[in-house]
Parts: sequence; C-alpha cells; structure tokens
Amino acid sequence: GRYGVILDAGSSGTRVYTYRWLNNARARADADATDLQSLPKLETDKEWTYKIHPGISTFGETPELVGPDHLQQLLDHALDIVPKEEVKNTPVFLLATAGMRLLPEGQRRAVLDQVCAFARETTDFQLPDCDLHIQVIPGETEGLYGWIAANYLLGGFDKAGDHDHGQGHHTYGFLDMGGASAQIAFAPNATEAEKHANDLKLLRMRTVDGAPLEYKVFVTTWLGFGVNQARKRYIDALLEASPDAKELPDPCLPSGLEVTVAGTPIEPGSEEEKGTKPHLLGTGQFQECVSRTFPLLEKDAPCADAPCLLNGMHVPAIDFDVNHFVGVSEYWHTTHEIFEMGHKDKAYDFKTYQERVDQFCSQPWTQILDGVNAHQWGKKVDTEKATEVCFKASWLINVLHDGIGVPRIGHEHMQPGHNGTKAVIDKAKEKGFLEPFQAINKIGETEVSWTLGKMLLYASSQIPPSTSSADSSAALAVGFGTNSATLGSSIPPDFQYAGGVAENLNTTTPSLDDDDDWHDVLAHASPRRIPGLILFLLILAIASYLLCGRSRRSAMNRKTRSFFGAAPKPGKRRPGHKAGGFFGGTASPTYERVLEAGNTPYSDLEMGAVGASADGHTDPYSSDSSASEDSNSRVGKTSGWATPQLKVSGAGSGKLDSLTPGYFDVPGVGLGLGGTPMDRAGLLSRTESRERLSGMSGVVGRG
Repeated sequence: GRYGVILDAGSSGTRVYTYRWLNNARARADADATDLQSLPKLETDKEWTYKIHPGISTFGETPELVGPDHLQQLLDHALDIVPKEEVKNTPVFLLATAGMRLLPEGQRRAVLDQVCAFARETTDFQLPDCDLHIQVIPGETEGLYGWIAANYLLGGFDKAGDHDHGQGHHTYGFLDMGGASAQIAFAPNATEAEKHANDLKLLRMRTVDGAPLEYKVFVTTWLGFGVNQARKRYIDALLEASPDAKELPDPCLPSGLEVTVAGTPIEPGSEEEKGTKPHLLGTGQFQECVSRTFPLLEKDAPCADAPCLLNGMHVPAIDFDVNHFVGVSEYWHTTHEIFEMGHKDKAYDFKTYQERVDQFCSQPWTQILDGVNAHQWGKKVDTEKATEVCFKASWLINVLHDGIGVPRIGHEHMQPGHNGTKAVIDKAKEKGFLEPFQAINKIGETEVSWTLGKMLLYASSQIPPSTSSADSSAALAVGFGTNSATLGSSIPPDFQYAGGVAENLNTTTPSLDDDDDWHDVLAHASPRRIPGLILFLLILAIASYLLCGRSRRSAMNRKTRSFFGAAPKPGKRRPGHKAGGFFGGTASPTYERVLEAGNTPYSDLEMGAVGASADGHTDPYSSDSSASEDSNSRVGKTSGWATPQLKVSGAGSGKLDSLTPGYFDVPGVGLGLGGTPMDRAGLLSRTESRERLSGMSGVVGRG
C-alpha cells in the first residue's frame, strides 16, 4: 500500500492524519469495471489521528522551537503507523488555516521554513517542494478540499446513480463554519455554471484507470462570518446602541444570566460587579435574538456582481432542487450537541429545530444550570456551551435561511421564483442526504475532514494518465485552478498541482509485488514482524521437508536420530515422531501463545477497516501499527504474514480474502500443497510409520 501524512495546523492546535491506499498497479489488477472508473480508495482509522495544543501560530516569535516542541510528537505518531520501508515513499503535508493567516508575513514565513527544515532533517518522509507541502492555505482552498471529502464519502463521485438529485446532478454542496470564517462550495446547475463560468474552480482528479474526472465548483469564504467573529460584531453593536449603559439586556442569553461583554462569568469585586464597566444581562427572548442578529448578514451591502448572498459577495444562484448541502463544524455542533440528543440520524428541519431552541433558551438560567450539572444534554455540554448556544443557534438559522437561502423545511411554502426548491417539503423525513440541508460529523466511521480531500487529490495524481500523449498528459494534470472557457486545453496560470508539479509517471504497469519483496521485508522488518517471519520460515521448512521425497526424508530422520542418540527399538514409536504428533493437531500451541500474550480474544486481532481495502483485499506486506498502545483496539498491530485473517483462495491465485480463524486454515499457503501443512505433516508421518513397521515385520518373519 501507499501512505500519506497531512497535518491540519489550525488556530487552536495541530492534528495529524495518516491515510493509506493501494498502489495503482495493484488497484488495477484487483478492480472490476466499476472500480476502474472510481477514484482511489483511501483508508484511515481513528487511531491514525492525533492532536496537540496550542497551534503553530503561537511560535511566531520563537520559530526555532516549533520543531522539537510541537512537530516532533506529531511526526513520531505518523512514523509509528507508516511501515519503515514505506516512509521514503510517503508524502507529508502541513497546511495551516485560520491562526497562521493572522501572523505578520515575516513570522509566518519563519515558522513555515522551520517546519520544513525540521521535517527534512528528522524524517525520511517525501518532501520535495516546501512551498507546496508546507503552506498556509486560503479559506477557498480549505472549502474546496472539504467539498471533495464530503462528496467522496457520500458517494457523489463514484455512485452517481445512487445520488441523482435531478437534471443529471449528483454532487453535494458543502458548508463549513468555524470561529472566524464560513465557507461554501458547490457545483451550480448547468445554467448557472455556463452563466458564471469564470467564477468557478476547475477541479481535475483521476480514476483508477487513469481517466480524468472534472468538476466545476464555486467556492468562496466569508471572513468575519464565523460564530466568534459574528458574536464580536453583535456585542459591538449592543455597546454602540447604548454607550452609557452599564447593564445591557441581551436576548441571546438565557434569562437571569449575567456575564461580561466577553461572555465570561462576572467575578466578585470586578469592575462589572461594581457597575463601573458594562456587562450583559440575559433576557431569554430567542425570537428577538434572531431579529437582532439578522443585520449581521449585511444583506444590504452593495453587490457589484449579482447575485450576492452575504456582505455583497457574489455567489451563483443556488437551485435547491439539485443542490443539496451538508454542513460540518459549527453546523453540526450547534444543531446536535444539545438540540438533537438521541436524534443524530434525523434530517435537519427548521420547524423542529427552532422549537427546540426556543424551548431551551426560554428557560431560566438556574434551570439550565441544573440540567447541565445533571448531564441532561450529555457530558460534553458544560456551562460555557450552554451560555453560547442560543446566540450560535440564532446565527446559524440566519446564515442558513436568510443568508444562503436554504428552504425552511416544515415551516413555510416556497414562493415561485425564490432562490430555492420548487417542491415544498411540509414534513421532515427520515433521511438520507436528499434534503436541502443536512448537518454531518462523520459518514460511516470516517470524520468529514478537508484533509481527506487533499489526500484524495494527491493519491489520484499518482495514477498514470490513460493518454499516451505527453502534451495531453500535462493538460490533464491533477489539481485545481481558475476555470476559463478561453483557456481551451491549456493549464490555468494559477493551477495548483496536487503533487507539486505535473508528474511524469511511468505508464507501464509496475510489478504487482509493490517493491515489497521478501528479502526487502526481512531486511527492514520491525520487531512487530518477527513472529510472522518466524512462522513463515517454519511453514517453508515443513513444506520443503514434505516435498523432498521419501528417501531423503528417511535419510534426514536417520541423521537426526543419530545426532540425538540410539536408534529406536523395532516395533516401537520413534521418539522423533513426537514432532509429528505436535504438528498433527489442528490446535497449534504457537497460535494459542499469540492469543494469550495480550490476553486478547481472537476477534480483537482482526484488522477492521484499515486492515483491508474497500474491496476486501488485505495488504500482506504492510505492518500497520496502532498509534495508541493503551487502546482497546488492536487495529494493525499484527504483521501482514501473521494476521489470522490471511487466506489464499488458491495456489498462485494471488487473491486475498477475509478469514476463518487459525493461522493454518489455509489451503496450500501459496505453495501448491493441498490441505493444511500441519495436517499433511501428521498424516505423512503416521503413514510412514506404518510402512516402516510393516517392512520390518516382513524381515523378521523371513529370518
């Protein structure tokens, strides 16, 4: 398999993600017609991610410390997962977002330079281009990567027939909201795409068979429209409206709650308590809160290029008949942490959500505090979240429905010509993802992270193009840039290559062994692989013994007996055949010791999601270490050869499947032998004993 490591350097901390996929030659060999026309299958696991605090932006004044004090433990975590022999083939990326954007240019450059230098000096990860692999990405790029990740996980790319939204549209729009900014990314309908062609991003990926896969996506970011910045603008407006007031009524806070203008509790003896500094007093009027936060959308800002949504920024008209959106980050947390407890698989519907928020926010603060202390809304909801959630909910409702124009499902009938859906949905449904909006956090067991989108783009760039023309290959490079009808087959001037530069990849099919020959594995084996290697050599020795012929086996037996002492008496079982009895049983003591070593049941040794590719194949040459040794999960802690699930469907078939228990429930183990080596060893030993005893009886009789 191939691996990729990416570090998401956010404002509050850095999280490392590790992904794995099959090399293209192996993927093509195993693929059916459908898989050939699909994107590479990426795998990850929750144990393959790790986050530390604070963010790298805090090293602006001490960039020389970012390596040893911050990056070291993140890179060590990735090195525990990527097999040693694959490190040199594994790219590493660090892409920074909000926090680093705020640093002065000089400090930002110094931190990034130190990051690249440290990664190059202390690891063998693939890092050919610092400017591409280590960079601060704009909000639009983050939004595009998120759009790729969401559609990949939902099946919008590979299973278009299952996601037909009408008019041939099968991708989902993507909404992300953090503390400082909000992003939107979607593929407009055909009419809007043609009308606003120059406003779109041309995105090109590559399927397993090397064919290009193109989309034209609109992406934009609204700075200052994240929840924290919106809250700051809201408080500034309250202070400006009542400059002399020391107690400011706030409808976005629960009734009776008093906090500072920063939203923190009022401390005894503070200026707020003395009345010399203004503070906020909650009135618990949610509908009033929604009305007060509406102006923050700045819908009346001049629109230089119609149509516009927020703050006068151009966005092509959204047709919610075909554009169905998923929202992550604050869209998920604000709709689910309190108001959807026990309803995590239900579609967002405006009417139900607003009723739940209204009910919560109208309670006296003392009652809410009792609920928090009793974990009424789960252990993750503390007083801070309970304090903030009413404002966040009002802001989310305004952005979604009055800003972006998502239909108010269950609340209103849409008027003809509205920038929304033609069909009226009067009642929230049990869902899939065919509603105009759906908040999500995970799809299956995989977190929706923009890092997945970036790594998918890289993985597809490593697939050789199907065309043999060098010029066409360059024109069909994987990456993204500004879309323009005037460019024709040329590369956009701002095109970002997924792998740094257009890859001059070998289009011939490489060896299917993925360069992991047995001698390479032996040379670079980690201690975790030793039991598997010993087991392999043992099986090889047994097979060689069985194939060497009866006469040679007899000679070997005689030499072995002479080495250990006197020959056995006629008619008695040879001591040497104790080994035959040992191997003749189906329950191997070696197998039992493997299970007992960690006192772990057999089921815990299964590879799970990361031990097999999405098509069911196990990579026999990868040792996938779990990052957390104290975790109950045993994902990836066994070597490829020692994994109990490994099963070969036939001698020389090269096809791997998931397994029955036992190391030796394997017909031939690829050596051309029928039955298990253990059973054959016992059978041949017993047969040989009977033949020899019979022959000896004949000799005695003749005497």
